[in-house]
Amino acid sequence: MKIPEAAAEFLRSQDFVIVSSLDKGGFPHSSCKAIVKIDPAAGIIHLIDVYHGVTGENIRRNSRISVSAVDEHKFTGYCLKGMAAIEPSGKIGSEMIKVWEEKITSRLAKRMLKNISRGKGQGHHPEANLPHPKYLILMKVEEVVDLAPQHLKKGGLNG
Repeated sequence: MKIPEAAAEFLRSQDFVIVSSLDKGGFPHSSCKAIVKIDPAAGIIHLIDVYHGVTGENIRRNSRISVSAVDEHKFTGYCLKGMAAIEPSGKIGSEMIKVWEEKITSRLAKRMLKNISRGKGQGHHPEANLPHPKYLILMKVEEVVDLAPQHLKKGGLNG
């Protein structure tokens, strides 16, 4: 399925997304991941996983996942549902690593500037200690859900 451009642009603007997979008991497991590439025409999303834990195990067992992101101030967001596969580290191209490193650097810089502007000094910077990615998660999107309330969407009661 093609990913609508509005959804793709929204997801590209996010620092992270919530990826939900299914655990051994069939219950949702949610974790934060970074999107490193979106191919709207092909309906494919590439996510980096640096924690190498439960999400990867869940995807190997059951490939159904969802990716969600919201902007609480604008009351907008999307949930994409589909199937995922794990791409081992040997297949992560330098382009993907570069995008991931740029995202981490940007988040670190934003946090530092925010702390300085608030007079908090150095503060805590967890991005600086993230491990190197071990694999990519490739998601083939099958459904896109617009999470904005109906009355706020274009063409809705107030749109």
